[in-house]
Amino acid sequence: MGEPSFLTAVRESYDAVAADYVARVPPPDALDPLSRAMLAGFAELVRTAGQGPVADLGCGPGRVTAHLAGLGVSAFGVDLSPEMIGLARRAHPDLRFTTGSMTALETGDDELGGILAWYSTHHTPPQWLPTVFAEFHRTLAPGGHLLWGDFVGDERLRPTRGYGRPVSYESYLLPLDRVVGLLERAGLVVTARLEQAPNGRVTRPHACLVARKPGR
Repeated sequence: MGEPSFLTAVRESYDAVAADYVARVPPPDALDPLSRAMLAGFAELVRTAGQGPVADLGCGPGRVTAHLAGLGVSAFGVDLSPEMIGLARRAHPDLRFTTGSMTALETGDDELGGILAWYSTHHTPPQWLPTVFAEFHRTLAPGGHLLWGDFVGDERLRPTRGYGRPVSYESYLLPLDRVVGLLERAGLVVTARLEQAPNGRVTRPHACLVARKPGR
C-alpha cells in the first residue's frame, strides 16, 4: 500500500521550506508565557513520573526538543521531513532525531514516558486522527503524559505558499471539544486544557491539552 497523499504533501512541503522555517519561526523562549508554562508543567509531570523518554512528534528543526532537554527531560525528535531532521541534527548533535510518521511510530508498546505533539497534528486529515491518537496510546507507558498544542477552529485551509515558498499541504482546524473526544476515544484521559485567543504573532485561536494514559 502506498503512502497516504497527505503525508507526501507534508514531507515535500517542509523539505522545501525547512531553512525558511528556521529563519521565520521564533524559538521556544519567545513563546507566550502561558505556552511556555504548559511546556514547563509537562516537563515536570514527565520528570516526576520517571517512566521513560519523551518523543517530540513533528519536531521540525528540533528547537522544542532541545527546550525540553533543557528542562531536564530525556527527549528525542521525530519528523516526516528529512530536511528538518538534518537541521535538527546539525543544531543539536547531542540529541537523537529520526525521520518517521506519527501514523505508524517506530516505537514499542508502553515505551514512552511522554509525547509532545506541538502544533504538529493540524496537517492530519480528521479521519486519520484516530490512527494517530491510537499510536499515542500504544506507545505511552501506563501513567505517561501527552502534551498536545495546536490551532483550533472549524476550518480547512489550503494554502499555496508557506514561509515564503510554494507548499501543497492542507491544515484542518478542529473545535477543541472534538479533539478532546478523539483523545478520550483513543483511551487517553484529558487532565488539563488551556484555550487562548489570538495574541501577538499568533493570529488564530490556539489551545493546549494535557492527557494521561491510565495506569494498569
